[in-house]
Amino acid sequence: MSQTAADGSRPANQKTLAAEVPPISKFGLDGLASLLKNDENEQTAFAVGQNLQLMGLDLSEDAKILKTLASPWQETSRLEVEPYFTLPDNILQKNIVPKPEPCDTKILSFLDETLFYIFYTKPRDTLQEYASRELVARNWRYHRDIQVWLTKDSNVEPVLISPDVERGIYVFFDPHNWEKIRKEFVLHYSSVQA
Repeated sequence: MSQTAADGSRPANQKTLAAEVPPISKFGLDGLASLLKNDENEQTAFAVGQNLQLMGLDLSEDAKILKTLASPWQETSRLEVEPYFTLPDNILQKNIVPKPEPCDTKILSFLDETLFYIFYTKPRDTLQEYASRELVARNWRYHRDIQVWLTKDSNVEPVLISPDVERGIYVFFDPHNWEKIRKEFVLHYSSVQA
């Protein structure tokens, strides 16, 4: 296929092909076509590419070339390129940053206002559930009809009107004004979510 003379020079007709391409088309398709007609040289290799089968690579479908070949011009394998090392124990992430505490244990230390903030700002979230459970543990109850949290005033004992109704002084949490309001209220047990 190669049309070179014994002394390594090219025939005159091949030299003229490259010379015939005008300078404006040298880097276009005409220039590429003239390179392809030339014999294998450095310019052709860079323009067209390398034949990987001639480099001794396993090109079967199961072969993973990327894991073993770092570069076609490098004499080492990819495994030799990446050094083997281990990090010292004193700089590992687990030793620098303490593990976060579980949310359900940390939430016990929050104030009521913080729990209300979590309840109202995290709808349909696990945090809302945790806040709700802690508020119930602190004797707060959610009133379904008026949709506010309330608790009994610890200074005044409520009066039982019927088996499921009582009247007394209750503390309500108003989410609109973000304050606790103390007032007398008739409570139906069926309206309170325990």
